Amino acid sequence: MIIDTIAGERVPGHRPWPRAVVGADGWRRAGEELQALRWTLLGLWGDIGAVHMAVLDEPASDIAVLTLECRNGTFPSIGALHPPAIRLERAVHDLYGLTPVGSPDARSWLDLGFWGVEQPLGSARAAAAPRAPYAFLPVEGENLHQIPVGPVHAGIIEPGHFRFTANGETVVRLEQRLGYVHKGIESLMADATVELAARLASRTSGDSTVAYALAFAHAVEAALDVTVPSRARYLRALMAELERLANHFGDIGAICNDASFAIMHAQCGILRERTLRAADACFGHRLMMDRVVPGGVSHDLGADGIAAVTALLAEVQRVFPRLVALYDNTASLQDRTALTGILRADYARQFGAGGYVGRASGRAFDARKALAYAPYGELEFEVPTRTAGDVDARVWIRIKEVEQSLALIAQILRRLPDGAIRAAIKPAGEPREGLGFAEAFRGDVLAWLRLDGEHVVRCHLRDPSWFQWPLLEVVIEGNIVADFPLCNKSFNCSYSGHDL
Repeated sequence: MIIDTIAGERVPGHRPWPRAVVGADGWRRAGEELQALRWTLLGLWGDIGAVHMAVLDEPASDIAVLTLECRNGTFPSIGALHPPAIRLERAVHDLYGLTPVGSPDARSWLDLGFWGVEQPLGSARAAAAPRAPYAFLPVEGENLHQIPVGPVHAGIIEPGHFRFTANGETVVRLEQRLGYVHKGIESLMADATVELAARLASRTSGDSTVAYALAFAHAVEAALDVTVPSRARYLRALMAELERLANHFGDIGAICNDASFAIMHAQCGILRERTLRAADACFGHRLMMDRVVPGGVSHDLGADGIAAVTALLAEVQRVFPRLVALYDNTASLQDRTALTGILRADYARQFGAGGYVGRASGRAFDARKALAYAPYGELEFEVPTRTAGDVDARVWIRIKEVEQSLALIAQILRRLPDGAIRAAIKPAGEPREGLGFAEAFRGDVLAWLRLDGEHVVRCHLRDPSWFQWPLLEVVIEGNIVADFPLCNKSFNCSYSGHDL
């Protein structure tokens, strides 16, 4: 086990995987394991006077949380050894004022200078001081020009800044600047009741409300050793697969639309709308917000729910294969998506990229399989993978996942048990900690929390986009500027989930 390879003091009451307080040597040892790709980084976040890191041994499906106390406000940089940690460490410094010693990038990340306060979650928060403009990385060469895009974009889209350096139409470098939709979720969580914190979790990234609520619920239930009724587990899976379907339909259509193939956008939009209406018929809300709660679910299946989902399955199975054939047989569309925005397999592995981004480049990790949380351990499904790593591969992963979700929903309806839909949540007499995961349509969502009675002392949520945004910078290099919308939409990273 991971926890046995690094000397440290295990923390009681942390479930279902262990947490240990380690020294600086143990912290660096973990960085070396990540650097050697023997472990995968799942998250790195701050606390008052300490930093935490969740790591995964993929072959063994073993997870551990390591904690280092920052006695002088500093900690050895993991990012110096393992680049996926760099932005996480920058965020820790912005929020808590803890400094990663040796980090290759000391610039702020989430703090754009308009919070009015610095290090808002740290023990020594201070009024914001004037700062110099953000220093984008320099690029040298002949005939280069820069193209600034955002943070305000055309249409309805979240804000983010993209700084392109190009030679003619060829992109030499892309650098992102995010943080514009920082909402202070972690600050709002502090001292919130479990019920309120669950509502906050489900609003972290609205297109993944079920996944976030599920990861948070898993963390609470692990911390308090709660057994969720079987019917509730199946209803949760039904919600998660409906959410996955709706998002994949939307993404497939939007990618094709960015290649000027509007008919796919329109037809996939219809299927997405059908899915949202089925979700509404089942659970009384199109996005199923606040339907997954700690202990189970808040709403049982509506009277017309099974009929609505059955009709949806029939509609998708009738229409979707034609759309897939249309995508596959349209040469002008394939010309735009094939060999565009290639993500190498070694980058996907290094960054622990989840969801369609990782699976299109050969990384087969899926929390539903690897961690086998209920009821997925009882259901039959595959995790599709491709090796091309281009926009086309990311479209095909979505197509294959739609097919898998349809089969999963059919199984869920056949096996749906009767019974209660929610177990009581009883506060423990001593502080407890829990770690939870859920597979969102983008990849694995992490939730870690510390409870004291009925209140959340600390909660951290990690979106899969944290490990996907940096890879978008990589895949656009060498492509033309006009292909950025395709690459960007094929990743479809969350601004809101990233910025918290």
